[in-house]
Amino acid sequence: MSEKELPLKGSIIGFIGLGVMGLPMATHILNKGYSLHVYNRSIEKTKSITDKGAVCHTQISELAKNCDIIITMVGLPSDVEEVYCGENGLLKHVKENSILIDMTTSSPKLATKISEKALTRNIYTLDAPVSGGDIGAKNAGLSIMVGGSKLVYDKILPLFECMGKNIVYQGKAGCGQHTKMANQIVVAGNMIGVCEALAYSIKAGLNPKTVLESIAKGAASSWALSNLAPRILDNDFEAGFYVKHFIKDMRIALECAVENKCETPGLKIVLEQYERLAQAGFENDGTQGLFKMYN
Repeated sequence: MSEKELPLKGSIIGFIGLGVMGLPMATHILNKGYSLHVYNRSIEKTKSITDKGAVCHTQISELAKNCDIIITMVGLPSDVEEVYCGENGLLKHVKENSILIDMTTSSPKLATKISEKALTRNIYTLDAPVSGGDIGAKNAGLSIMVGGSKLVYDKILPLFECMGKNIVYQGKAGCGQHTKMANQIVVAGNMIGVCEALAYSIKAGLNPKTVLESIAKGAASSWALSNLAPRILDNDFEAGFYVKHFIKDMRIALECAVENKCETPGLKIVLEQYERLAQAGFENDGTQGLFKMYN
């Protein structure tokens, strides 16, 4: 497909954050034929995508001046705030009428704050966190939850379709992040269930792999059971999504729940378990590393 035939023809796309998730997401956009500019704090991580034709910048401010639509996929809310609101950040350097899309899992309050600041400069934002982990990112099969202007969402949809399959508009600014918090509450309960089921199976003298054959296709079926339980049994604790980032998400979810006067006792229990796991030195494991608490 030539650039003239692209749904967002003529738009130059920027992508900030080329980690476990960001790199494959950005690569899908490039592979669809879009002109792509990238920034990453560790410049060596840009090589694989610049070798394919992406343009690398060493300053966010420079990327901002050269792009029409910019996607961010960074680690923590503090990183998001710096990338958007810092002295060299996007809001001070992007062109008027630019569109900024934060796909980091971050604070709903921060998403609203960024949206309000952006609008004073005629800049448009979407908060669009994702679910699906490294597998979803690599396979362009992410679930994308979007908050912000519906008109902007409709325009950007072809770009989201480069990276995901289940793309749902959730409402005004911050609604994408609130939806991701709901997602993470489910994931938290699911992960502790997966780990306890495997631990129970082993202690009961069962073959956990054959147990999975039965339970992964019944009422207990879930993404974590199908994708992460086999990794646990193969002693593979490499991160598709880091423990430290999941702890960050659960803390945000718990803070939002308190603000909304919603009781989440299960979330508190799982967060405590993951905090113990991090304190034991496993914060850079994948979320399936929780199983180590049951050994």
